[in-house]
Amino acid sequence: MSHEGDLDELEANAVYILREARRCVTPLAMLWSMGKDSTALLWLARKAFFGRVPFPVVLLDTEMELPEVYAFRDEISAAWDLDIRNELCPPEAEVDQSLPPATRAAARKTEGLKRLLERERYRGIIVGIRRDEQATRAKERVFSPRSVQGDWDVRHQPSEFWNHYTTKVPEDAHLRIHPLLHWTEADVWRYHRRENIPFVPLYLARSGMRYRSLGEKNITVPIESTAATLDEIIAELETTREPERAGRVMDNEQENSFERLRSGGYM
Repeated sequence: MSHEGDLDELEANAVYILREARRCVTPLAMLWSMGKDSTALLWLARKAFFGRVPFPVVLLDTEMELPEVYAFRDEISAAWDLDIRNELCPPEAEVDQSLPPATRAAARKTEGLKRLLERERYRGIIVGIRRDEQATRAKERVFSPRSVQGDWDVRHQPSEFWNHYTTKVPEDAHLRIHPLLHWTEADVWRYHRRENIPFVPLYLARSGMRYRSLGEKNITVPIESTAATLDEIIAELETTREPERAGRVMDNEQENSFERLRSGGYM
């Protein structure tokens, strides 16, 4: 079965969202985790703006990324001439101590983003999340208003019909912009394959293990897998029942761990 038509439509819609964000929201920045999703999003931004990304690209850095992730950042930021910003996140002692341990470690990025927003006064933050990743993200909007502190109110979100988005930024707040929201994990990998987009090699199986989702090394573990090529990853996704974030320790600590992170401003 061909998925090219689906990819063409997804690509066109993401490019439209990126151009709308650039036209309507300023100043603007994009978060880049070096994962498959945000790297595909960077590729789309280069397409949308004729070969260059016209806004800063930010890593929320806990200094706990895997070595291969930092190497990938340095390689791609140089090759694509990115305006790369490294935002050092505060220590774990400065986040909500009522969170369980791995969730507390993940919350460092939330606090890092808050500090970035306070200092740079960005009105829009582009993020490569998808609805199919996690149940809480399924309730998101493409243009999602956030409070001053970055809090997300799932009960009071703007309607989005026929590609009409709310691009007005609330006073002293910002918008999270999600061009990949309607994509699936398989869509992202098919797009990587079609466009020959580079990615961190940790996604490919070695000795029967691979990373399906890349996070910090202290709260992310690889999964069992023999998928050592993009074709094999895509084929694996057609049959697996394991959730994409199975290797994210924080998702398994408490039933509401991820919901608490998201409501507090996590990506």
